[in-house]
Amino acid sequence: MQKVNSNNIILSLLLLGAAMTGCKKDYSNPNAADAGSVFESDRAATAVAVGVQRQYSTSAAGSLYAMINANGFVSNEFILMNAGNIGELQLFTGGSSVDATNNVTTNIWTNSSKVMFDADNVLRYANKMGDKSYSSGLIGYTSIFKALALGNLGMFWEQVPDTVGVQNATFISRMDGFKKAIRILDAAIAAYNATPMNTTIKGRLPADVDIINTLYALKARYSLFSGDYSTALTAANLVDLTKKSVLSYNTLALNPVFESATSSNNVFQPVDSTLGLPVSIAPNLTDKRIAFHTRIAASPRFRINGFYAASTSSVPIYTPGEVMLIKAEAYARQTTPDLPSAIAELNKVLTKTPATDIYGVGADLPPYAGAVTQPAVLEEIYRNRSIELFMSGMRLEDNRRFNRPAGERKRNFFPYPFRERDNNTNTPPDPAG
Repeated sequence: MQKVNSNNIILSLLLLGAAMTGCKKDYSNPNAADAGSVFESDRAATAVAVGVQRQYSTSAAGSLYAMINANGFVSNEFILMNAGNIGELQLFTGGSSVDATNNVTTNIWTNSSKVMFDADNVLRYANKMGDKSYSSGLIGYTSIFKALALGNLGMFWEQVPDTVGVQNATFISRMDGFKKAIRILDAAIAAYNATPMNTTIKGRLPADVDIINTLYALKARYSLFSGDYSTALTAANLVDLTKKSVLSYNTLALNPVFESATSSNNVFQPVDSTLGLPVSIAPNLTDKRIAFHTRIAASPRFRINGFYAASTSSVPIYTPGEVMLIKAEAYARQTTPDLPSAIAELNKVLTKTPATDIYGVGADLPPYAGAVTQPAVLEEIYRNRSIELFMSGMRLEDNRRFNRPAGERKRNFFPYPFRERDNNTNTPPDPAG
């Protein structure tokens, strides 16, 4: 962790109140009128951008914790530790038990809307800046969190708002939401590559977020989710897998999963060594990723480990394993599947050791020896995404995309929160389940 730059998050938030005028701070209604934010300076806009990261990544109300929480229950990654946690109980039960009052799914929705709202204000300012060497870094960094927020909504809801900060926002399909996230990333990539960011903006942003590699990795992720396999492959090939890009924490801003679940043992814990997968595709017990993601204790036997083991554990925005598996899936799903190339990428994940992975995530297993058919290879890719990306919040999206049996998930999509429906007449009907 870079102590100086991690502390920029705290410093920037303290600067925010004094450095900004006219920005709407009351965000009780995600569809409220645009505040038309005006920043006093480049530094003030940057403070808001860094605050967007904190909004996204910290506390139980933040997007990161809420999506890991919700996804983990409905995709069978977690066991429930306390039935008194009503939101988690609904998700653990699944089906119609998950309703529009659910506080966990409401947190995903509201926090994502807030992140996009604040990001939009920063991006409007940044795009008008005369100093393009400053704005390129500001645009790139802020676009990461706007794309993540929009992408998260697309993973959990059938339709997503086309915009935020307006009355009765219209909705678009989740696939169009992913495509919109890609356009956000493309604009940021173009700005970043056209004019490299200067040392001033670089010194004001958290050094632990690698902007350009994260933009490419997220473009690969959402291109894959939207079915654009050629673009996913091209973007994935541009990611430097030797570079880390993480959300860092310190004693003032704690890792939210550790803070709420790991340390308390009162919300959720990993189900067991299967990581929630059915027996037919459960991890090999010699797979070293089990020991990365879980640790053994007395009660419950399997406890949270890995990226959520300590209060200051950093959480990757993407991992090398995810990028490798994006390539594998993209090759396997092309109109004319390239199964040898898909298996080659899959084998990079299977044979990767903890010592050779920048985060210590390694299966250390033999290469793939199954059938060389598209269904068999895709099943092995799904299996490894589920293990490699355990507790990343993406398994529900993967489970639907790979057409896994409905019994492997407790819901397909979430109902729209009452908070949205009560303030937006365009809110779509809730999904059946």
